[in-house]
Order: sequence, then structure tokens, then C-alpha cells
Amino acid sequence: MANEDEIREQMIDAFEGADYPISSPMDLVPALPNGPGTKFESGDFSMTAMELNTKTSGGDFPYDDAETFVDDIIDDLKDQGEL
Repeated sequence: MANEDEIREQMIDAFEGADYPISSPMDLVPALPNGPGTKFESGDFSMTAMELNTKTSGGDFPYDDAETFVDDIIDDLKDQGEL
């Protein structure tokens, strides 16, 4: 089983280096350590940043900080039964 707090921390670490405010998922790519292939993993959960973009709504842009963006992505993953 995935640890939501662990996934949240990994995502914040990966996305906090973006130049906020961001207006699209493409604004996040330069901040990712391995680009779109950056993986977020915990327990049986494993998803790349590219998969997040295709399997979630992608968020409600613009965002002023990583925490708010990640909160929306985590909520979306939970709504879809991924977390």
C-alpha cells in the first residue's frame, strides 16, 4: 500500500524548483530531476510525472506554489483510486 505522505513529499521535492506561478504542466518539466520520467514511488504505487499528466486532470492552473499543486494532484489520484 502506498504511503500518501511519502508520495506528497516526493512530489513537493520534485515540483518546488519550478518558477512559480505556473500556468501549465509544461512549466514543471525543467524543475524535475529526470524530466517527465521522474518517478514517484511508495509501496505498490509507482508513476512518472508523464503518467501523472495523462492519468489525472492535470490540475487547475495557475498555481502559486508546489504545495497547492501537489494537494490537487493527490486528491485527483485518490478520486481515481490510484492512492
